[in-house]
Amino acid sequence: MGRRDRNNRRQGRQKSPWSSSRPEAKPALRPRFNPETPADIAARESAIRDFKARQVVCPICEKPIEDLASAIADKASGKPAHFDCVLNKLTSAESLAANQRVAYIGQGRFAVLSYENPSDTKHFKIEKVIEWEDKNNPLDWRGEMAELYSKVK
Repeated sequence: MGRRDRNNRRQGRQKSPWSSSRPEAKPALRPRFNPETPADIAARESAIRDFKARQVVCPICEKPIEDLASAIADKASGKPAHFDCVLNKLTSAESLAANQRVAYIGQGRFAVLSYENPSDTKHFKIEKVIEWEDKNNPLDWRGEMAELYSKVK
């Protein structure tokens, strides 16, 4: 038997004795999560309102922090501080050349960046990395905020 004859047989000309003419019914889909009850939703929304109502003050500028999600920990105290206050503090502490700038690079770290062409911000070189937040020491205020706003339980 040639290759073409085997392919014709596979394409349905001769049915297998194990195949059925009727498709199998698929099982009904069940939700894979436990839906929240209205009481759970109300309790979480109340906890979020209480969390937002707290007055948190920046230890650098001593002004209230409106958006705690954009705050970064103060290096000395670990309390939330304005991101811009920390960036300004680092910029003034570093002696920067005309083609250098301090930027946030993620995971609680800043860096001194140098540009060959200051108008071309795509091409830069990291001169110095500044470890600001300790990644091994989780912050309580950030963990509390993550628990309140997390969609996955």
